[in-house]
Amino acid sequence: MQTTIYALLFYAATAVFAAGLVFRLWGYAKTPAPLKVAATPAPVTRGGAAFRVLREVVLFESLFKSNKWIWLFGYAFHGALVLVAVRHLRYFIDPAWVPDLLWLPVVLAQPFGIYAGFAMVAALAALWARRFIVPRVRYISDISDHLMLALLILVGASGLAMKFIARTDIVAVKAFFLGLMTFNIQPLPADPALLVHLALVASLMIIFPFSKLLHAPGVFFSPSRNQADNPRERRYVPRLRTGAASTPAAGE
Repeated sequence: MQTTIYALLFYAATAVFAAGLVFRLWGYAKTPAPLKVAATPAPVTRGGAAFRVLREVVLFESLFKSNKWIWLFGYAFHGALVLVAVRHLRYFIDPAWVPDLLWLPVVLAQPFGIYAGFAMVAALAALWARRFIVPRVRYISDISDHLMLALLILVGASGLAMKFIARTDIVAVKAFFLGLMTFNIQPLPADPALLVHLALVASLMIIFPFSKLLHAPGVFFSPSRNQADNPRERRYVPRLRTGAASTPAAGE
């Protein structure tokens, strides 16, 4: 029964995550942005704008210019998250499925991913403390901001607990997730720490498309970042509706 419940939970979480992500990104893509609102100083070419978005995604450039401490904790969290995610790929792929060159990063990430888990939780704790300590940040923080940070910290902390406090059968865990992918459900270990961790991860997947965490893919659709600063070269001229009377110019 427990295995069936968690299998259905992850099937539902995956469906909500994928459908919600497609729905939200489709809404972003379809939203018109005819006016030039690029944050200056901005590149004047499309290629430059694309490179600006790339710098924003990889380096968090605007955050670095705005606040070095927030950039440090934010970059530490996102960098650690990438390492942890790569480390967890071993539960979803079989070495026999992929070439050795693609499997190598997963192998190399294993020892570093453990320490990245501590860095991720520590950085999240610092970012959460900022929402209590800094008055102007505390003023604009709402309950969803605190709940998202609490959920992320609990996901990381429960994962570390499985590694250092209540170890679980990772071979059985891998068999469970590989079985989910092939619709061949395998027994899931009944360890409390594992069940809590997986329930938190599934909750995060369900919430992600409808929360502020969607800023991850949303940055690619930000007009202030992805637009070239060329309002003179590419002017927006509103089209008149057919049959509509034009407004007389001044002096006519």
